[in-house]
Amino acid sequence: MKFPKFEDYILFENKDIIVVNKPPFLSTLDDRDGNSLNMLRLAKKYSPDAQICHRLDRETSGALIIAKNPEAYRLVSMQFEHRKVKKVYHAVISGTHIFNDLHVDLPILNLGNKNVAISKQNGKAAKTIFNTIQYFKHYTLVECMPVTGRMHQIRIHLAAQRACIAGDEMYGGKPIFLSELKRGYHIGKDQEELPIMKRFALHAKQVTFRIDESTEMTFEAPYPKDFETLVKLLNKFDSTNTSVGSK
Repeated sequence: MKFPKFEDYILFENKDIIVVNKPPFLSTLDDRDGNSLNMLRLAKKYSPDAQICHRLDRETSGALIIAKNPEAYRLVSMQFEHRKVKKVYHAVISGTHIFNDLHVDLPILNLGNKNVAISKQNGKAAKTIFNTIQYFKHYTLVECMPVTGRMHQIRIHLAAQRACIAGDEMYGGKPIFLSELKRGYHIGKDQEELPIMKRFALHAKQVTFRIDESTEMTFEAPYPKDFETLVKLLNKFDSTNTSVGSK
């Protein structure tokens, strides 16, 4: 997969901080083999002292904070440590769900090898707040606000509500096909239909933090093409013409 220049991802930059809109299918940090392209490598080519301040799953797109120097890294890291960074994600989930400030407080146990489980006995505290943005006939666009930052937190917390993220097969989600939404849609006889999104439908939409000791800012990451296409198709073929509140 070909990725554009690092500069094309930048949402904000000053002398200390870069905020980028990470594309899907690009890891945040080095994988185990150490050979794959990732955001850290791209950032260091652009700014040699760059450090990634948090991570997004490889398939997750959206707002990612990068520090350009050790002082900026400490500033942002302390905000994460004290839970002062506000992150907002958007997800498309299976089923129609009306979440109105739903607080999910379920401890998560890291099992290793990128696997996690809900464990009230041995897990670490994990909390996420969910609000429905718009519901369709068979799916829901939902806002997710993680209070803590455990691995796969949003994904497993939604799965625990029987509201799996579309395409998130690790946690029971199923991909969305156009033939399921559009009446009379047929593909060629020998063709295999591909899902609308070739990943799970999760996007880091917004991040709010202090870029220096006195200035708090909010940065919004536009949907990438695949997520935008999915929402458009749901509005066109699965719509109830209903959004919730003013979100």
